[in-house]
Parts: sequence; C-alpha cells; structure tokens
Amino acid sequence: MTTTTPGLGPDFTRLWATSAATNVADGIMIAAGPLLVARLTDDPVAIGAVAFVAQLPWLLFSLVSGALVDRWDRRRVVVAVNLYRAVVVGALATAVWADVVSVWLVYLAFFLIGVGETLVDTAASALVPDIVAVTALPTANARQQAVAIVGNMFVAPPLGAALFVVSAVLPFGLESALFLVGAVVAATVRFRPPPRPVAQRARMREEIAEGLRWAWSHTLLRAMAVALCLMNIALMATVAILVLYAEQRLGLGEVGFGLLFAALAAGGLLGSAVAPWLQRRVGDSALVRIGLLIETATHFGLALTTDAWVAGAINVLFGVHGAVFGVVLTSVRQRAVPEHLRGRVGGVYSLLIIGGSAVGSLVGGFIARGFGITAPFWAAGVAMVVLTAVVWRGFRPAAFAVPAP
Repeated sequence: MTTTTPGLGPDFTRLWATSAATNVADGIMIAAGPLLVARLTDDPVAIGAVAFVAQLPWLLFSLVSGALVDRWDRRRVVVAVNLYRAVVVGALATAVWADVVSVWLVYLAFFLIGVGETLVDTAASALVPDIVAVTALPTANARQQAVAIVGNMFVAPPLGAALFVVSAVLPFGLESALFLVGAVVAATVRFRPPPRPVAQRARMREEIAEGLRWAWSHTLLRAMAVALCLMNIALMATVAILVLYAEQRLGLGEVGFGLLFAALAAGGLLGSAVAPWLQRRVGDSALVRIGLLIETATHFGLALTTDAWVAGAINVLFGVHGAVFGVVLTSVRQRAVPEHLRGRVGGVYSLLIIGGSAVGSLVGGFIARGFGITAPFWAAGVAMVVLTAVVWRGFRPAAFAVPAP
C-alpha cells in the first residue's frame, strides 16, 4: 500500500482519467458498432449478435485474465491493453474508410476488444487498492463507477451515433484516439509493484484453481458472488425485453425507451455520489439487505405498473440502488482479498456476473414469448424473494467485519 492517508492521491487521479477516456471510447462503440452492422445487413440476429460477441470473451477468458493480472505489473497491463485496443479499433476505422469492412470483420474487432477488456478491467480494479488507502476505497470505487455511467450511458452513445451520421469512420477514429489517450495517461501512474519471482509461479491451471478455492472458501465473498450471478440472471431477463415492455406495456416510442435508460443512469449517478456517505452512516450489511429488498420491489413494481412516469421513477430508484450495491460489494471484496489474489478472484466474479447476464438475456425473451410481456418481471420478482430469504442471514453485520489483507 503506497498511500498512507485517507485521500485518493495523484495516482488515483491518473487512473480515473484513464477510465474516463476509455469509458467514453466504450460508450462510442456501444452505439457505433450496431449502427455499422445495420448499415451492412438488415438481419436483426446479426445486429443483435454484436453485443454477444463483445461479452463472449468474458465467458471464455475471465479466469485466465485474472491469473495473468496477478502475474504481471497491473499498471503495465492497463497501458499495454489500451494501446492494443487503439490499434484494433484503428484497423477497423481504416477498413471502414477503405470500404472493405464486413460483418465478420466487425465481429472480429469487437471480440478482440472484448479480450483486452477482460484484462484491463480486471487489472484496473485490482490496482485501486494499491494506490489508495483502505478507508478511501468506497470513494474511489464510487468515482470510478460514476465516470463509467457518464461515459457508457450519458455522453458517449449519443456522441457515437451523431458522429456516425456524419461519417462512419469518425466514431471509430475517435474511439481509437481515446484508447491511446488512456494508455498515455496510465503510463504516468507512479506506483510500481514489488517484483514477483518467476520461480514462485505455479502452472496457470494451478493458479486459477487457487483463486477459485480462495473465493469459494470465503463465506461472505461466496455469498456475494452467487447472489450477484442470480441477481443478474433475473435482471437481464427483464432488460432483454425492456424495449418491448416500453412499447407494449407503457405505450412508449423509441425516445421514451431511451428516457427509461436515462432515468436508470441518473439514478446511478446519484447513487455513486451518495454511496460513500451511506456506507459510513448506514453500514455495509444494512445497505446490501436494503438493496435486496429494493431490487425485489423493482421487478414487482414494473410488472404491475402501466404508467411511464411510475416506471421512470422506479428506474431512478433502481439506479441508485445498483450504484450503491456495486460500490459496497466492490469495496468489501477489495478489502478482503489478498493482494496476490485480486486478479484471480476478480476474474471469478466477472465470470459469474457476465455469465449471469448472458443467461438472463437468453431466457427473458423465451419467458415473454410463452407467458406475456410482464412474465419476466414477475419471474424475476419471485426469484428475488427466494434469493433474499436464502442469503439474508449470510449478509448479517458480523459477516462484513472483514479485516484488510
């Protein structure tokens, strides 16, 4: 630990600036990627596959990436992967400019970018406890989360779409430049980890197994991981059909659907701002338990309402809860996990969280097709009731008394 005061320090400011640049780049890609594929084909399956291709590396490489992050200098990983992503997106921009781009080339680029993301996101999260004090982790995580919300949901997607209208090359060119900026800024982080002797390394399979065993043996972190996985299955089952819900249940058009997401993002920003204060005043256990109740009520509330304003208010509340919940659980994990295992345990979490999202995205449409547009919300609410009852005792205050490694 290089920081001995409760402050965040200049190294965190540099890491935060890196996150700001790269999250805007990610947000541009969220809008520009599907638009580019839609220009090449009108097949809805092909267009929808863009998001799946971007998530696939998390399912394939989360555990390996976590082990590599524990082997390598995490600051250098952030620098090198952002340079790599700048090159990949730059190549895609060149293909668009030369009019030789294809759907499969877009898929390849998004897959390669996703592979890099499994490394850089895991490394950045593991680096935070190295450069800020333990007492500052909630504030640091809240600021990281806030910049991700602004970049991925507020600023960058509209910017990416607007640039694409002017020229299909522009959003990808800007995205490549932003990844390059992220690499340059990350290179200025002064923290240097102690050397890890190569002789002490086990085989990759054994290192991954060590991370899995540690994560599973820790009662609180195991409960958190399983709960997040199941919560994401329930949540994404509803998000997957949200556009149809907005149209058929609430009577909203495309603009109204976008405003539902804006309400979610607004709540997320508010939650990120108040999360450290709430942690100090309310405590981790109470916030997690309240969050479980809010998430349960959200699903039932959206299942019951036909009023767009009520749905928007529910989304704001859910956004606040999601941000607070994320800051609490991330900070708890960072405090509990030993330095040499942060990457691998983070990889386990990513696998479960992204895996849950992928499963939920797949089942939501089938539930809605078979039982109606509100069925995924009712199913998610019931699932949350059961989950809350099972994990409630595991999230008692004593369980969160986790000493720093």
